[in-house]
Amino acid sequence: MQISKNILVAPLNWGLGHATRCIPVVQAILDNGDCPIVASDGPALELLKKEFPDLLALELPSYHIKYGAEGENLKLKLLKDSPKIWNAIRAEHKLLSHIIHRYHLDGVISDNRLGLYNATIPCVIISHQLQVLSGGTTWLSTQLHLHYIKKFHACWIPDHENYPNLTGKLSLNTDSSLKKVYLGPISRFNENGIKMHKYDLLILLSGPEPQRSIVEKKLLEQASTYNGRILFIAGIVESTQTVHKKGNLTYHNFLSTEGLQKAMDRSEIVLCRSGYTSIMDLSALKKKAFFIPTPGQFEQEYLAAHLEEQNLAPFATQNNFEMSMLDRVKGYSGLGSLQEGRTDLGSLIAATFSKVNENSDPIPSSLST
Repeated sequence: MQISKNILVAPLNWGLGHATRCIPVVQAILDNGDCPIVASDGPALELLKKEFPDLLALELPSYHIKYGAEGENLKLKLLKDSPKIWNAIRAEHKLLSHIIHRYHLDGVISDNRLGLYNATIPCVIISHQLQVLSGGTTWLSTQLHLHYIKKFHACWIPDHENYPNLTGKLSLNTDSSLKKVYLGPISRFNENGIKMHKYDLLILLSGPEPQRSIVEKKLLEQASTYNGRILFIAGIVESTQTVHKKGNLTYHNFLSTEGLQKAMDRSEIVLCRSGYTSIMDLSALKKKAFFIPTPGQFEQEYLAAHLEEQNLAPFATQNNFEMSMLDRVKGYSGLGSLQEGRTDLGSLIAATFSKVNENSDPIPSSLST
């Protein structure tokens, strides 16, 4: 008889991407007959509570990550805020021992929350950032990130192990001390072949403030110049969903996973940030897209350029973007060509958190199919 296991799933609250890519992880745990407990803070926690209202939800210390109004100052702002981030990492690490004892945890799946490791139970971290781009300080930021990743039992990497891949050099690292499991891209969405488009353009926003609001204002001002039907999802998780219509534009504050799947199915092209979770979702649905990287965020700028170099999708900077640029999408093949080799998450989770002999290896090096 199978004994149900309690597994904590805890994404970082940095935009909504870490939380949304944990949705298929939570669902896989449920499908295995185990008991997931979700944990985060802010909008990320609110999103998971809306997606899984029957699950126990715990609040963790906030990293207090915010962007400056001027994107080029992001690195300086993060450096200034680093004491608050390190304090949050230490606080959540200390809190985890209490959570393990109180809720009888059998394992932890952290998505980039760096303090959620403990030697008494298997703790894995989901991260594609084996290289953390930060301009001239890339080596230092990478080493700091790897310092924490190595404290976990394994790092689950949501991309392919070999090139071509979606993350380019970000998820590639030859450090033999890293326990790596390449999952292939993961997404809460599934492609269903719908070709009937109600909307010509889906604008899908996300990410920390104030940059989310800055690009929202810019795109709303330009919407009237677009010759087509627009569905605008602001990415603001609130207590109730709202919808407004004006001219060619339909505006929602946010949508559930089911609603967003329908929105993406019924839209011809998608305009969004080049955050990695958005890229995986677009790849799963085989969509054509245009990217506007968050100003000053080196990773998003790199990913947008990487995908354009592979002729998958074009991009423009936030300052330079104009609606007329969306015509460039026709010349690109679109995302979706790199979906082969996705891991069976349920099997991986079962193998990782099963009761094993001390001499056996509880974490397989690969379960890609």
